[in-house]
Amino acid sequence: MKQSYVYILKCSDNSYYTGVTSNLESRMFKHHTGFYPESYTSSRRPLQLVFYCEFTDINLAIDTEKQIKKWSRAKKEALINGDFDALVNLAKKSFDK
Repeated sequence: MKQSYVYILKCSDNSYYTGVTSNLESRMFKHHTGFYPESYTSSRRPLQLVFYCEFTDINLAIDTEKQIKKWSRAKKEALINGDFDALVNLAKKSFDK
């Protein structure tokens, strides 16, 4: 089975970029060299790979990427830091008036 990856980059402006690829090494090279000059990361180099996970199902990888992109910065940082207990708490919505 072909591997796919969901990854998070920390950009020089401290923002996060989440992506999905079937070749992480090649994709990282393209990010680092500014291969796509109009891309989000091109003007935010240097970049640091701070998280990645592997998938055997590309559809699940794409769904996971879309989900992470909607997360708050705090929730992304909990994932990056492996703080899975915090992920649960950060997923709770507050309905305070």
